[in-house]
Amino acid sequence: MAGTKEIKTHIESVRETRKITNAMYLIASTKLRRARMELDHTQPYFKALRREIKRIFRTANEVDSRYFFPTDVDTPLEGTYGCLVITADKGLAGAYNQNAIREAMRLLEQHPDVKLFVVGEYGRRFFSAHNIPIEHSFLYTAQNPTMARAREISALLLDGFDRGELKQIFVVYTDMENAMSFQARSARLLPFHRTYFAAPAGEKAVKEPFEFFPNTNEVLDSMMPSYVSGFIYSALIDSFCCEQSARMTAMDSANQNAEHLLGELSLEFNRVRQAAITQEITEVSAGARAQRQKKGS
Repeated sequence: MAGTKEIKTHIESVRETRKITNAMYLIASTKLRRARMELDHTQPYFKALRREIKRIFRTANEVDSRYFFPTDVDTPLEGTYGCLVITADKGLAGAYNQNAIREAMRLLEQHPDVKLFVVGEYGRRFFSAHNIPIEHSFLYTAQNPTMARAREISALLLDGFDRGELKQIFVVYTDMENAMSFQARSARLLPFHRTYFAAPAGEKAVKEPFEFFPNTNEVLDSMMPSYVSGFIYSALIDSFCCEQSARMTAMDSANQNAEHLLGELSLEFNRVRQAAITQEITEVSAGARAQRQKKGS
């Protein structure tokens, strides 16, 4: 059994660890709140952009663009796929990174001819350790994503798509369904299905004539890069929010475990100390009894 000194040292160690996990919890909550504010500030623009793309398809039925599946094709395209995998720079976030990696591996199993584009140190280390080639690794941190970084990623992916090197592009990210739950998923970024921009059932069609200059395809081609950049930016922000939420949950669990461990250690410390006191009292009593017996004899 450990002595009081060892138990006291263990208690101090747990308390120091609890300070660290509590600080990480507070930092994650601050980053999460800030990221949500940035996402709320940028979403209206891209929602409006999506509405305009919908309007194009509702007013011009014969739109032909390389960013969309042909009207007579609904099967997966053959060729090389591109996959943007968004992970964190570090762990201590529960199963956040593992779920994103698992989703990326599932896509690799379904279609082995995939070029990986990785954001986050965790993903880079995982694929390197498993000898899985990475087409391009974005060396900037996954923390605090910006629109400039989203445009850089979008430009690289669109360049491969426009040159025909990538037939389809997927984004593996973590989607925050609500404040308490999130899920890793893979979304096809390009090409789009026209039904993705179709008008909801019951919505009235636009009857007013629209004029597109110089033509419909040119307008659509100029809008899609901005929309793709917005999609990637939303995925980066969404993943960052999920990472901070997962880290908050993990640190909260660590704090609770520390409290439980401190309770057990305090109980054990009191038990060992009481046993030592009892032992000392027993030894003193035995010594006094021996002295009395010696004097009496």
